[in-house]
Amino acid sequence: MEYRFELALCAALERPDRIVARQLGAAVDVPGSRIVDTCLLEPGPDFADRAAISTDVIPPAAIESDVGPGTAVPVTEAIDRSPEAARRVAERAVEVGYFERDRRDGEECVRATARYPDDWFDSLVGIENKPDLGTPGDLELQLRFDVALGLFEEVYLATKSYVTRAHLNRIPDAVGVWRFDPETGEREVVREAETAAASTAVDEPGIEIREEHGLRTDVAVVSPAAKARKRRRIAERAYGHGWRPTPPACAAATTTADGRPYCTEYERVVDPGADCGTDCPAYAAADPPETDRETLRAERSAWVADADVAPRRQAGLGRFVDAE
Repeated sequence: MEYRFELALCAALERPDRIVARQLGAAVDVPGSRIVDTCLLEPGPDFADRAAISTDVIPPAAIESDVGPGTAVPVTEAIDRSPEAARRVAERAVEVGYFERDRRDGEECVRATARYPDDWFDSLVGIENKPDLGTPGDLELQLRFDVALGLFEEVYLATKSYVTRAHLNRIPDAVGVWRFDPETGEREVVREAETAAASTAVDEPGIEIREEHGLRTDVAVVSPAAKARKRRRIAERAYGHGWRPTPPACAAATTTADGRPYCTEYERVVDPGADCGTDCPAYAAADPPETDRETLRAERSAWVADADVAPRRQAGLGRFVDAE
């Protein structure tokens, strides 16, 4: 239920002036400890410059490296990783069009194809999806985590349930609430989120909740610089991945008009990773449905499919990595 709710919400929120993505890491001190269900990215003044670099995720280590569009820099000196890991980062950065390869005095070097724009996204909105508030799980802690850390300008709870005053009293005041009907796509704003409230200011230190033990809560203080790096990583993954899953390779599989995977046998949107495969009684091996997810995404969001990006792979790239 939650998966179908999430995809329906993503489809309803998508529009030509924003990027919608799902299932993105939203913790800094303990990466992977918090996953935000849905994220909205609002473009900034340099959005076109970012779109012109690549349609894919640019490796964070490449962005954070000492490589610019000027003089080529040796790979192992430019990227703060082990030599082997640095070469893998450089290889991927070349593949997506952010680096170009060069050779200086017999040493592999790279330079950036363009200056990475600082202001390409304007804001990030984090959304926690909980269709049934009768089984909230860790909802309160998850929302307190997001508010205290402050990676997002706004935080929302999206639910299908009727929202009572008791529900509102159990979540932070800064969190907005939407009531969403996945069948009709209608969304009611029950409460607006507080924008740039003191507790969610993205340019101030944040508090990351690590563990709660009765009356004691273990936290980590996250610096504004660390938050800025994480926000950029979230934005990169949102831009590169979007929200549409790959439909299953099954004869019963098709997609909805907005690109959600749909099963004609069970007549509903499905989760390819959990619902589909050889264990399903209706499974019949076939090519995946011919849905052009890139065209759909380009038509329905701010993502640019035909940006004037650098070549995907350059001659001699294989020399970045040792032969296996």
